[in-house]
Amino acid sequence: MTAQLFMGNHQVLYRKYRPYTFNEIIGQEHVVRILTNALNTDKVAHAYLFTGPRGTGKTTIARLLARHVNCVKRSDNTGTVCSTKDDVCINCASFLFGNHPDLIEIDAASNRGIDEIRALKEGIRFTPVQASYKFFIVDEVHMLTKEAFNALLKTLEEPPSHAIFVLATTEIHKVPSTISSRCQRFDFKRLNLEEIKNRLSKIGAQEGINIDDAALELIAIYADGSQRDAESLLDQIISFASGVGNLNITREDAASVLGLVEFSVMREFIETLVTKNSSAALAIINGSAEKGYDMEQFLQAAIAYLREILLLSVNPEVIEYVAKRIGKEQTEAALAQAQVISKEKITAIIERFLVAAQQMKYSPSPQLPIEIAVVELLN
Repeated sequence: MTAQLFMGNHQVLYRKYRPYTFNEIIGQEHVVRILTNALNTDKVAHAYLFTGPRGTGKTTIARLLARHVNCVKRSDNTGTVCSTKDDVCINCASFLFGNHPDLIEIDAASNRGIDEIRALKEGIRFTPVQASYKFFIVDEVHMLTKEAFNALLKTLEEPPSHAIFVLATTEIHKVPSTISSRCQRFDFKRLNLEEIKNRLSKIGAQEGINIDDAALELIAIYADGSQRDAESLLDQIISFASGVGNLNITREDAASVLGLVEFSVMREFIETLVTKNSSAALAIINGSAEKGYDMEQFLQAAIAYLREILLLSVNPEVIEYVAKRIGKEQTEAALAQAQVISKEKITAIIERFLVAAQQMKYSPSPQLPIEIAVVELLN
């Protein structure tokens, strides 16, 4: 049986290439290892708390766990689970289609009240319809109200043997300790540049599209550690490039879709601050605005780049760490500038730009707060 998920006539990449087994998960090896060992030794907990940045695999791994504990082959003690989409048991097929009766997913951002949790508690009382375990995934659990958390706590304190919970959050500090202490907690990390690039390269190969390494690096940087964001961006860029009959994606294609200021422009902008060339700095700001670049994005890019310069200024040995996040060429440029700008100067510029970022929210002109910041810094 082959199961496919379609959105209209186009299957979006992050759904089309969603991992089918734990072996396909990237960047969360510690989570996969612990869960795999728990499955192999029949020591699956009744409640898990997945925390970490968006797009790092929390919901995907929760669904994989649900599929693995309920796979008929595993239940038959064969020691394996359905490993291909072409030969799946009835439970795995339902999970692939997203319509398994014993998989209940709740978005706490829109279902955050006590009534929704009471309804969940009512549903828990009933045994599974088709699977061995009833599986509950509560996404963005930190959005629940205080009353809803209290109701959920009662369930976690005395869970039925046929129920397993996975609570997922991007803001762990908002989850009460009474909840987190009753769950096995897993911290998901942002994916690094190479992990995202390798994944996107494989997707490109399977789609029959050649993607320049520079384009892959740009997408990976912009995704900020989120694999889902990276695949969504790649989807947009493929549509853009294919629209002009192009099966090769270049860095220019990626930059056009992302609306990014070229790195060379940002490097030159920082150079004008170092040399106190206010007229050149203002020219770059206004030139970028005239080209339609988002000034908030321009400022955030400047702050992010200055942060890398600061890190390299304080400790040049972090060069490999920085390169994993922003790329080799950009790191070399940042290191060169770190050697000629004092730490105090970098800090002063960052602090003033952070103020400008706040002022942008109320400014009638997007570039005005940056212009004022530059004039104050250089005069």
